[in-house]
Amino acid sequence: MRSLIKHVLRREEPCDQLHVAGWARTRRDSKAFSFLELNDGSCLGNLQIVADAGIPGYEDVARMNTGAAIEIHGKLIPSPAAGQKWEMHASSLKLLGGVPEDYPLQKKGHSQEFLRSIAHLRPRTNLYGAVFRTRSRMAYAVHRFFQERDFICVHTPIITASDCEGAGEMFRVTTLPDDKIARETEDFFGKRAYLTVSGQLEGETFACALSNIYTFGPTFRAENSNTSRHAAEFWMIEPEVAFCDLAGDMDLAEALVKFLVQEMLDHHEGDLEIFSQFVDKGLRERLEFVASRPFERISYTEAVALLKASGAKFDYPVEYGLNLQSEHERWLTEVHFKKPVTVFNYPKEIKPFYMRLNDDDKTVTAMDVLVPGIGEIVGGSQREERLDVLMENFRKHNLDAEAYGWYADLRKYGSVPHAGFGLGFERMLMFVTGMANIRDVIPFARTPGHCEF
Repeated sequence: MRSLIKHVLRREEPCDQLHVAGWARTRRDSKAFSFLELNDGSCLGNLQIVADAGIPGYEDVARMNTGAAIEIHGKLIPSPAAGQKWEMHASSLKLLGGVPEDYPLQKKGHSQEFLRSIAHLRPRTNLYGAVFRTRSRMAYAVHRFFQERDFICVHTPIITASDCEGAGEMFRVTTLPDDKIARETEDFFGKRAYLTVSGQLEGETFACALSNIYTFGPTFRAENSNTSRHAAEFWMIEPEVAFCDLAGDMDLAEALVKFLVQEMLDHHEGDLEIFSQFVDKGLRERLEFVASRPFERISYTEAVALLKASGAKFDYPVEYGLNLQSEHERWLTEVHFKKPVTVFNYPKEIKPFYMRLNDDDKTVTAMDVLVPGIGEIVGGSQREERLDVLMENFRKHNLDAEAYGWYADLRKYGSVPHAGFGLGFERMLMFVTGMANIRDVIPFARTPGHCEF
């Protein structure tokens, strides 16, 4: 049975019979033997292979260049070389897949922009192998966080007829030919359908039956934003909690962010080192700081006052009633408080219909968690549980109350206070890895004008 290199490197004892396979990173030849550095993607580390001339398969060693796929049998022995515990003495080699001279990942530096153009090969690099192993570990940690707290995982639909955010920036799903695109009743579902922007509304229906639920899946926004923080397809973590108010919502969001940060610190399996060395030298210190201290909490009104009094020059205006921009969020987290900040109670005019109206009739129970280097990473609210207020919100937001009748039913039949939020998974990955562009933490990024692979 083939052993993963990450398990081989952790062994405490030598092994007389070992079977590994992977891709060659480097090869060095002498007259009597060759050294091969092998990586199988299971970890950052390579396994050094010593292959004596004359063993079965050695006749192909000249073709075992960088990128070649190789299978090796042999034994694991202590390495005399400094900096490595083990090396493998090969008894046989097998070239599984060679590479021509135009293999794009030669042993040299490559720009991230170039690597995005070969997204099908970039997981073989040290950096992106670390990124996507981290993505896998963080996804597992998300499920652990909620399952250990008795949340129920709900799979909400990818195709929907509801616009959760009310912004209209949705991808339409249709089977109609171009010349019949306007005949909605003839479409597959008998009406307009879209790719979901959020599983929140459907999640609320389950929270109002099962108490604590979460969704974790892909969401889509047809937003023409060419920034380092936006993508047309991304993953969202969305808990919904019955019998919960805004304070409880903020507590849960802070606990989740801290849990994922601590997970990165405790179980990075060596990948944190490459991020700290080549991406962000202050990453570990920042993660430790975030994991160990409470987040600042301020109202939107207080945030606007701080920004207006700061004397800082911003590209976007700061006025009550306007959305905070990334530069404002980063000033709060990086310059003023120097830690994550939760901003709450936003003006009702700039927030969606489902957020609970406060007693002042001016603000809603919205909250955003902002982190250094990224800005907003979590957006949530206490949901409006009063039927009469919700129906009025439908009217004010020009929404079809009949189309949202199923949502209103939750308030008609046994309504309860409830709250939830969405955590952008890719933005969380950017935060824990230090990667500055969302395109570099998604296997195949979907952005305006780009839908390759």
